[in-house]
Amino acid sequence: MSTSAPQRQLSTADERRRTVLRTAVSAFADRGYFGTTTTDVAKRAGISQAYVYRLFPDKEALFVAVVEHCFARIRESLGDGAATARGSAPQEVLDAMGDAYAQLIADRDLLLLQLHAQCAAAAEPAIREVVRTGYARLVEYVRGVSGAPEGDVQRFFAVGMLCHLVVATDAHEVDAPWARTLSEGLRHY
Repeated sequence: MSTSAPQRQLSTADERRRTVLRTAVSAFADRGYFGTTTTDVAKRAGISQAYVYRLFPDKEALFVAVVEHCFARIRESLGDGAATARGSAPQEVLDAMGDAYAQLIADRDLLLLQLHAQCAAAAEPAIREVVRTGYARLVEYVRGVSGAPEGDVQRFFAVGMLCHLVVATDAHEVDAPWARTLSEGLRHY
């Protein structure tokens, strides 16, 4: 009886692309768009820089794909939250989506990637466009699923941005009046 060595399965380009996107979230979260190179991403993904360029034409295209990937994760999280709402009243749906989002941004890489994307959007038109498109889709999704009026949808996103600040600075762990003011009533995970 002969035993053969297990055959190595090769990844498809789509699988590699997904791996690179997941890896790139962490790389870009660490150093942002301007401080991260495609070499950094390739090393973390365990592939060559040339292979990164086979999957993405340049660093900007890679970053845009990473930002799109993160917006897809946010949308999925909001959908999961809406599905767990205690009722169908707009505020109940918004609260459930907000809780799901608070759990999602406990993933520090996702939070930092969003902050870096917003900063890069100020200087880079392609990144600005993907951030605008991502938020446009999220706003329309939240409005449609919740049925909430404009002001409530706006407050939902404003509180989300405040959550970014509080979580990024660990303000919820600071015992000072300013920190309590900012973090009072916000959910943290």
